[in-house]
Amino acid sequence: MRQADVIIIGGGLAGSTAAAMLGRAGIAVAPIDPHKIYPPDFRCEKLGGKQIETIRKTGLYDAVRRASTLDGHVWTARLGRLLDNKPSDQHGILYDDLVNAIRREIPSNVKFIETKVTAVATSSDLQTVTLADGETISARLIVLANGLNIGLRHTLGIERTVVSACHSITVGFNVEPVGRARLPFPALTYFAENSASRMAYLTLFPVQETMRANLMVYRDMNDPWLQRMRHTPEAALREIMPNLHKLTGDIEIEGMIKIRPADLYVTSGHRQAGIVLVGDAFCTSCPAAGTGTSKVFTDVERLCNVYIPNWLTSPGMDVDKISKFYDDPEKCESDEFSAREAYALRAMSIDNGLSWHARRLARFGARLAIGKMRALTETMAAKSA
Repeated sequence: MRQADVIIIGGGLAGSTAAAMLGRAGIAVAPIDPHKIYPPDFRCEKLGGKQIETIRKTGLYDAVRRASTLDGHVWTARLGRLLDNKPSDQHGILYDDLVNAIRREIPSNVKFIETKVTAVATSSDLQTVTLADGETISARLIVLANGLNIGLRHTLGIERTVVSACHSITVGFNVEPVGRARLPFPALTYFAENSASRMAYLTLFPVQETMRANLMVYRDMNDPWLQRMRHTPEAALREIMPNLHKLTGDIEIEGMIKIRPADLYVTSGHRQAGIVLVGDAFCTSCPAAGTGTSKVFTDVERLCNVYIPNWLTSPGMDVDKISKFYDDPEKCESDEFSAREAYALRAMSIDNGLSWHARRLARFGARLAIGKMRALTETMAAKSA
């Protein structure tokens, strides 16, 4: 039987980050995932703002920066009108490239186990996992980072409750300008023109030499518009954003169109000895709100920088120890903020109540005022120079 201090089940963003951090800290870690190289997967494709701050805490920012594409500036627009042109620290990177960049930071002495886990047994002292080939591995702690996979959780009595089915849908595709070498902006965030479009925003951003698009909508998966988006994407975009072309000019959609729905769910029965859940294995977030990556990195940073090193200094791995992670103030704040933002953005985008109409007017009025003030300040600075 192989032994380790920590077994990590799942090699996506959360699991790979945990493996890199713990391996660098000299902790005996055994990451397990069926894929030695993480395969293409349509998830997070852009990082920025507070996400960058959290990534720095993991010690992996330089690796992520090298693999990503910085936009530098972003236009903010609505109704075909430019509201603001501001500096930006958004980094475009496809999810599988992000995960594989982090995996390359896992120290060479950490053996990546390329298989599936078929069974888990936990206790307040020793944990064991059984692999697909029948081998067993023991450890003091199991980190469950296998995302949406529910099989192992059910065997442990850990339940998932969906609180908002198909809360949002992300549509991903590549954009090419027609008759021109490039689009007139380095990046663009274009907000819904009206609530009837049932969208939050369209974001265009560079990923290497490609202009990538993520469109966030609030629709059912059987909505006829999604079929039109698959088969006549340019017409489908004009249908819900008729004024977009004033900023982009004629564009065409290149390559595969990817559509991913997101359910919001919470977990119960997770406070157990010997095992801790991180990232989507614990609870999901809304991609439109842009909090998912921050939530993952916050989970893993707190767990690997604070709790696991402390837990390993004393015997046992009881429920009281594990609960300290779930009760961590930064983690709780991150989870609560993610949930609030998911519902607030949906209401701001599609709610037809009078108060929400007023909030939309105030929101975009404020953005326009900020943009005008920024432009005036930059003009005055240029004249002074």
